[in-house]
Amino acid sequence: MLRWITVSLALFGLTVLPLHSQVDPASGPSFEVATITPTPPDFRGRYTRMLGAHQFEARGYTLKYMVAASYTVPLRAISGGPSWIDEDRYDIRAATPGESRPTTDQQMAMLRHLLADRFKLTMHLEPRELPVYELTVAPGGATLKESAAGSRESSDLVNRVFPDHVLLPARNATIAELAAMMQRAVLDRHVINKTGLTARYDFDLEWTPDDTQFGGQLPLVPSDNPKPDLFAAVRQQLGLRLQATRARVDTLVIDRVERPS
Repeated sequence: MLRWITVSLALFGLTVLPLHSQVDPASGPSFEVATITPTPPDFRGRYTRMLGAHQFEARGYTLKYMVAASYTVPLRAISGGPSWIDEDRYDIRAATPGESRPTTDQQMAMLRHLLADRFKLTMHLEPRELPVYELTVAPGGATLKESAAGSRESSDLVNRVFPDHVLLPARNATIAELAAMMQRAVLDRHVINKTGLTARYDFDLEWTPDDTQFGGQLPLVPSDNPKPDLFAAVRQQLGLRLQATRARVDTLVIDRVERPS
């Protein structure tokens, strides 16, 4: 059996907030305590996870990747800052407050607060016209199966990366959440949801990635039975279409940042 690793942030019930409501992290929740250390040179992975209900862990993330993940934007939507923000990798271990396990929204809010506090990160919004992907319903209609789970149950979208393909098992997920996850963790540009679909769905999406996806960090291995590329997989397996175009979108410009003490 091929070994897989989780390289992107898990998405459980993520609410996609406008960037203007996220750039100032002061009002959001914060970790009780947090330790930031350089990632060991021999560690090649990248992941985040909750260890139990109150222990948040992130490994192998650059500052730029942490900004992209916590603000749900692609890397190309972040500019400014010194070169080390895209080179130095960090591990974070932090304790979360409260009596229950925080949602992903809350985890990302805590991460934004941590970046502002320990990296002295400040940013501002700047609208720009950039290449984007529009997610629409393909000719012939969507082939998605509505989820039987209740609307109050959390959604689940976690990329599982094998040596020769990616598997995305989605459960009780909205198409808005799918677009946000693709924008944040997989593709190199914004993904604008224009499907008009509002239900929750269960589906399994499998594809062969290329070097523009996941920040170009995947070691791609040829397969004797290759999966379709992402664009064909979205069309064939979901009845949707990813189409390249240009649009005016909000980007993040780093004004100040320091290495953590």
